[in-house]
Amino acid sequence: MNITVTCRHMETTNALRDHATSRAEESLSEFPRVEDVHVILDVQRKINHVAEIVVKAKNHVHAEATEITSDMYASIDAAMDKVHRQLRKQRDKIQDHKHTVGLGEAEAGLA
Repeated sequence: MNITVTCRHMETTNALRDHATSRAEESLSEFPRVEDVHVILDVQRKINHVAEIVVKAKNHVHAEATEITSDMYASIDAAMDKVHRQLRKQRDKIQDHKHTVGLGEAEAGLA
């Protein structure tokens, strides 16, 4: 899994870079098909801290989330939670093998 951290309108620090990479590794460890994670950190008007996360996986799976708070660490955590929920929902849709009873099967069972 390639993890890229990009900063806009701010200087990157090792602490922010390490937090973003470690959070991505632990949050996305249950999705082995994830190939690329791009974390974009931005500061707008010195008060809004924006974290945007773009995840690409095999079979054309794409998830992205943006979060704006007053703390960059909180933005990273919230955006990573959103991406995690999106990937889990996509995985559950694929793995859901519930068999619904059709009209013909329901009538055959009643007879």
